[in-house]
Amino acid sequence: MKTAIASYLLLALSSTISADPLPQFPSDTIETNDGPLTIYFIGHATIMMKYKNLIIHIDPVSEYSDYKKMPKADLILVTHEHHDHFDIQAITSLTKKGTAVVLNNAARNILRSGQALEQGDSAIIQGITIKAIPAYNTTAGRDKFHPQGRDNGYVLNIGGRNIYLAGDTENTPEMAQLKEIDIAFLPVNQPYTMTPEQFAQAVKDFKPKIVYPYHYGETDLSGLPELLKDVKGTELRIRPMK
Repeated sequence: MKTAIASYLLLALSSTISADPLPQFPSDTIETNDGPLTIYFIGHATIMMKYKNLIIHIDPVSEYSDYKKMPKADLILVTHEHHDHFDIQAITSLTKKGTAVVLNNAARNILRSGQALEQGDSAIIQGITIKAIPAYNTTAGRDKFHPQGRDNGYVLNIGGRNIYLAGDTENTPEMAQLKEIDIAFLPVNQPYTMTPEQFAQAVKDFKPKIVYPYHYGETDLSGLPELLKDVKGTELRIRPMK
């Protein structure tokens, strides 16, 4: 009997472990109003989310994972057409019947499929509300990297949680106006995106409940806790995202 019970427990444990589609990547699980949302930190600006039966890939790039072995996508989001965010091979590997792809106009023109979402516009796709937020450089001389009017960030509403994926941007007036953001991903990779100080100012401006730095490359993040020490109600979470 003990052997049978032990075998059953081992099988149950194995089933639980194998239920995780990406055990090789760090992940966080956030409770929503309609079940858990699991966020997988793939690398750089590449993220995967699992919510109920939906798989969502953000800026999938083959450099950070073998997408032939990744779960197929119900929804793919592309912020812009730079090679570290937009990878046709990865998108092709993730696509199945019914996969929705949302991009900025420039990436849509290259892929020649999917749905381009204009900045400020919203859509409901796979039951998820998606709003395109402008992403651009604001510092003089940096606009050559991400000019105003071209690239997208996105706010997703999943199970009542608002999730902001900023894309490649500095802190902008549009970002400062965001409200009720539960989870934010903000890039820290000067001169292409934000300095740590700009990151901290962005957090102070719109006060997300949880903030993840991403797209940070070799940027030293050790000073972020000090920069955010006076910010109440925001939890800083640093995960491997080089």
